[in-house]
Amino acid sequence: ATAARLFDVPIAEVTREQRGLAKTINFATVYGSSAFGISTRTEMDPKQAQQFLDQYFAMYPQIKAYVADTMAAAAEKGYVETLLGRKRFFPELLSGRLPYNQRMAVERAAINAPIQGTAADIMKIAMIRLHQRLRTDDLHARMLLQVHDELVLEVPPDEVETVAALVRDVMEHAYTLDVPLKADVETGPNWYNLTPA
Repeated sequence: ATAARLFDVPIAEVTREQRGLAKTINFATVYGSSAFGISTRTEMDPKQAQQFLDQYFAMYPQIKAYVADTMAAAAEKGYVETLLGRKRFFPELLSGRLPYNQRMAVERAAINAPIQGTAADIMKIAMIRLHQRLRTDDLHARMLLQVHDELVLEVPPDEVETVAALVRDVMEHAYTLDVPLKADVETGPNWYNLTPA
């Protein structure tokens, strides 16, 4: 949805590149990244990155509120929580005696923890459900690796189409959020030679 709004196109017409850029901007804003920081991670110049940031904050003013609310809660309680209730503790925020650079790093971690922690929680739910479905559907595919928000599977050639559809379904429905989860599935004979499924 962010990519559709940033690029002013219908959701169904958002390209993979546009979704990737929107994802970069989503995470960069929460990490406190500047336009220059975004420009180093993308092919945009700093001026264009600043325009995207301005547009982003105009579309989502609640992001700034999230950052402020999360920091206030972390400073008061000494921890933050994922959507599923898992806590990450930051006792150093309670001391109030951190050097500025160290405090900024801890604050960024506290702001990021509910987001990345929730993503990790959702990925674990997806992995459990996918493992169960592979077994109950008597499929011979197996999960080999999880890297951040992706799964790598080894799949017999005759199961590729079935498993690709299953993976997409499980990943996109692992947890219900206010926004849809979108999963890209790629297949190929090795990790280097992948094509969209």
